[in-house]
Amino acid sequence: MNTQKTAARIFGVLFLISFLAYGTGAGVIQSIVGAPDILSNVYASTTLIVVSALLMGVVHTVTNVGLPVVLRPVLKPLNETLYFGYLSAAIVATVSLLVGVIFLLLLLPLSDAYMRSGSAVAGQAETMAILLREANYYSYQIGMAIWSLGGLMFCFILYRYKLIPRLMSVWGIAGYAVFLSGCILAIFGLDFGLIHTAPGALFEVSLSLWLIVKGFNSRATVPEPDKTEMVEIDKMSLSKA
Repeated sequence: MNTQKTAARIFGVLFLISFLAYGTGAGVIQSIVGAPDILSNVYASTTLIVVSALLMGVVHTVTNVGLPVVLRPVLKPLNETLYFGYLSAAIVATVSLLVGVIFLLLLLPLSDAYMRSGSAVAGQAETMAILLREANYYSYQIGMAIWSLGGLMFCFILYRYKLIPRLMSVWGIAGYAVFLSGCILAIFGLDFGLIHTAPGALFEVSLSLWLIVKGFNSRATVPEPDKTEMVEIDKMSLSKA
């Protein structure tokens, strides 16, 4: 009981920190690189970009990988396969997002070279800046698609073992399914923005708050084995005897 409550609260806090760290950092950087004359804006906002990149690349990375690790004593005994699937997806997704942050950081030396060289390589430099910005975009979409797959596994465990109200678990499954579809469509050039991100994002915030306040359902148990499994167990017991 105490382990579950502690894990739930830590998970909720880490989830909020991860969500806010990446969201804040990405929002600040996108406001800089999304405007015309990317490299001039980057050069004038070096400190903001570095701070934002630290939020996205350090704070988010540590907290995001920590999420499934914290829930290991809760989820692994219930369904080891789905737990390790969730853990693996979280790690791969976080690495993909981290690569995207590195693409954005490469804009800093490029903007410095651009300002020193003047108009001689202006066109080429701006083209490279656009490519780096787009590389970050695709890294994000791929990372969040993988994160959504992990989220589906996570929510299936929550639903099957009644760790939280089932209606909330269904919300999470639907939200991550929409998010996954939206990320795949965005890779093909159909970006629906908040329409495909809002359901999953609202679920994550709501789940975090729920776990901090309520925790997991203490009466959640592993389902009893079916008749076929019981027969196999009996046969193994007789053979050993």
